[in-house]
Amino acid sequence: MESAVVNRPALDAPVRDRPAMRPWRPTSSRQLAAGTIPSQPLRQPSVARRLGAGVLWAGLAALGAAMVYRLVERPRRTVPQQTREPEHVTAARYLNGAAAVLSFSVLTDSAMEHYRGAYHNPAMYLAPTVAASALANSVHMTVTPEHFGIARTMLASIALATGLGGFAFHTYNLTKREGGLNLLNLFYGAPLGAPWAMTLSGLAGLAGSRLVAESEQDQPGRLLGLPAGPLLAWATAAGLVGTVAEAGLLHFRGAFHNPFMFLPVTLPPVTAIGLALAASNPGFIRWAKPLLQATAAMGIAGSGFHAYGVSRNMGGFYNSSQNVLNGPPLPAPPSFSGVALAGLGAIKLMEAHQ
Repeated sequence: MESAVVNRPALDAPVRDRPAMRPWRPTSSRQLAAGTIPSQPLRQPSVARRLGAGVLWAGLAALGAAMVYRLVERPRRTVPQQTREPEHVTAARYLNGAAAVLSFSVLTDSAMEHYRGAYHNPAMYLAPTVAASALANSVHMTVTPEHFGIARTMLASIALATGLGGFAFHTYNLTKREGGLNLLNLFYGAPLGAPWAMTLSGLAGLAGSRLVAESEQDQPGRLLGLPAGPLLAWATAAGLVGTVAEAGLLHFRGAFHNPFMFLPVTLPPVTAIGLALAASNPGFIRWAKPLLQATAAMGIAGSGFHAYGVSRNMGGFYNSSQNVLNGPPLPAPPSFSGVALAGLGAIKLMEAHQ
């Protein structure tokens, strides 16, 4: 025991193998507080973000110029003031109303979804901004459909271009994900069908504007030199098919847990078939019209069902900051109503000149 104590090295004896530690001295006047992360070098934005910033500024410049011209322009009246409204003007009212409904759906839906995506790409600010201007323009065109103005057409064209550009950005978002265009990315990535609502809004606004410009009093409405009624009927049928594809994908993700979820994937396709038949044979108009009315009503009722779905989540609307973003999209179903209104405008033209 005594030898062990003698052979034990002293605690204060120097250790030859360990280098002597130098006292710490600050090397600069700026000292970091404890737990502070040193500043990192700035990272260059990606190519997609730089492209998105360019698209945003170009879109805002075009939109600002069109809106200024819209305020100073005096649209010309295409029909004289009279008691009876011509059929092509009534059809233009339906088309402008369809553009307004679709713009409202895009405005609210893109604002929420892009907010959930933290607006990580600057181009994401463009969709709700253009949708807001398209909504104001479409509402005014619905009130005064007999007037034609270049600025009205310009704003509708900007909405159309924004929708096509949004589809390109959403496609890029899916393809850069691991796995590419697989079912999982289609479920949870950027929705491919969402930008087409903006595209349809622009097309409806353009059709309503050109319809009153190209048509003459007591003459069949024409667009691009073709009879407007059948042309609009075929375009509406295609729009319904695209809207059904988007709703079917998301309802399949929800496993169709509610039987009413089958309605948006059954009624609109039947309506599209009836409208296509009416474009080929006027005898089917009497079948296509009630189907379009039922589709428009279904779009309004769909928002009620989606609101019920949000309320069933934990916290309901008291936790709206989370449930509204993650629950069923409230503004999505009215897209069916907007497309159906465009179809009713086509029916109005075909009924007047069959």
